[in-house]
Order: sequence, then C-alpha cells, then structure tokens
Amino acid sequence: MENKNIKQIKFNSGLRWINITKQGKPEIEWLRKNFKFDELALKDCFPPNQRPKVNEYENYIFMILQFPVYNNKTGETESSEIEFFISENYLITVHINTIAPISKLFDEKIKANSIGELLYIMMSELLHYCFPMLNHISQDIDAIESHIFKIGYNNINTIKEILRIKRNIVDFRKVMQAHKSIIKKLIRTSNKFLATQKLEAYYGNLVNHTKDIWEFLENYKDTIDAMHETYESLSSNRLNQIIKTLTIFSVIVFPLTLLAAIFGMNTMNSMPFVKSPYDFWYIVGIMLVGVLCMIFYFRHKKWI
Repeated sequence: MENKNIKQIKFNSGLRWINITKQGKPEIEWLRKNFKFDELALKDCFPPNQRPKVNEYENYIFMILQFPVYNNKTGETESSEIEFFISENYLITVHINTIAPISKLFDEKIKANSIGELLYIMMSELLHYCFPMLNHISQDIDAIESHIFKIGYNNINTIKEILRIKRNIVDFRKVMQAHKSIIKKLIRTSNKFLATQKLEAYYGNLVNHTKDIWEFLENYKDTIDAMHETYESLSSNRLNQIIKTLTIFSVIVFPLTLLAAIFGMNTMNSMPFVKSPYDFWYIVGIMLVGVLCMIFYFRHKKWI
C-alpha cells in the first residue's frame, strides 16, 4: 500500500484489519477500487460527522459510531467518528486518528481468531477509553463543589467552569446516546459475518458498558445541575445582602443629608443655633442623634 494513511494487519487465520487514518479523497478512492462498497456508505466516510447507524449489505456490514475525545487545550469533550466495514474475512476502520485505543491496538498487533473477536476487542477498548474521561468530569465536579462555597471566589470563573462542565456532559451524552441501540442492532444483524452467537455474552458486556457510561452521565448531569442551582442561590443571596447593606446605609445617612440641606438654606430669618458660639456642635449633635435613632430602629426590627 503506497498511501501512508492506509495500513493493515494480516492474521494467521487469513483475516485482515485495514486501518485508514484519514478521511480524504485518495483513501476513499482506494476503498472504491479495492472493495465493492455502496456509494452511500463511501460518501458517509467523508466529513462532517454522520449520525450513528448500522446498515447491512449483501457481503458486509457498514457501521458508524462516535466516541468522545478530551481536548487538553480547551478542556472540552469533542466527538470523533469511526466508520466500520465488517465482513467475514476483513475489518476496515476509517477515522481521523484522534482516538488513542485504535492506534494502540494497531501498534500492538493484537491477535484474533475471527472478525467478531477482533471487533469485540476493539469496541471494548473504545468503551473503556470513556471511563478515564468520566473520572475527569467527576474530578471537575468535585473541584467546583469545593470552590463554590468559598467566600470571595471569582464569580465569573465559577460560572464559566460550571457551564464548561455542563457542556462536556451534554456533548458526552450526545456521543453515547445511540451506542446501546447500535450494538444491539449489530448483534441482531451480524450472525452471518461475525458468528456473534458464540460471542453473545461478550457483546452483551459491551451493552452493559454503554449502560454504565450512561448512568454515570445521568448522575453527573443531576449533580452539576444541583451545583448550578446552588451557585445561583448563593449569588442571589449575596446580591440581596449587598443591596440590603447599601439600602440601610443610605437610609441611615438620610437624616444627615436632610439636616445639611435645611441648615444650608438661604432664608431671611435666622436658623436655629446659627451664629451661636457652639452652633456647629449643636448641628453635629442633632445629626448624631438622628443616626443613632435610625440604627436603634433597624436593630429593633432585626434588620441589622
């Protein structure tokens, strides 16, 4: 094979695994020349991502699945697509080489006695690849839970982190929601190619893995939603406290402003205490009495 993006492993039993690590025109054209695949299936191999599905043809099964990939730079969960062409004697995988388990299995040159066994090993590795990402989401939730109750924690950063986690969970759910039905459909339609009756228990384990992943995601969704509501409640309460403090302060200062305005008026008749030896102190005393009366009233009402 001249194309460096097309590699294969030949097993002793005569089986082949062809791994195509780019979804470009040369790679799809190579498939068209060497295999009599349906044009719609070949078209589905091109970007953008297609919906997950399983289609049965006369000599092969075409399957599309998406798997989550964690982007270390952005901290977000993205989807990566794999197309499978499954026949009795070969397995072809088409992807963009972003999912580590595929490259790992190919480099290790795994051994398999049948295509059904090879596909099971591959699917098992891909599903197990999801669990470290689930653990990462769990750690993010624990971290935000500890930060959310810290006084003075940056509000903008907190809400950004909560929304990032929620987005990751939503994207993860979008990727995984079809897996259970797709694997069940694969089991029903693949007997003549994969002899899945012999591997029924193993493929049943794959369905159980998808259920476990979905349950984790449901739990994380409920938890982060609760964290979001808690944060909104704390923010609202903090804002109410600030408004309450400012309101009390403005009401306490009101007598001072009123007295200053009264004694600052230019009137024909003399103001009380004005031009007396202690006029300034009289006025200040009246202001202090007014402030103390307001504070006493607020404390009596238990507002402060």
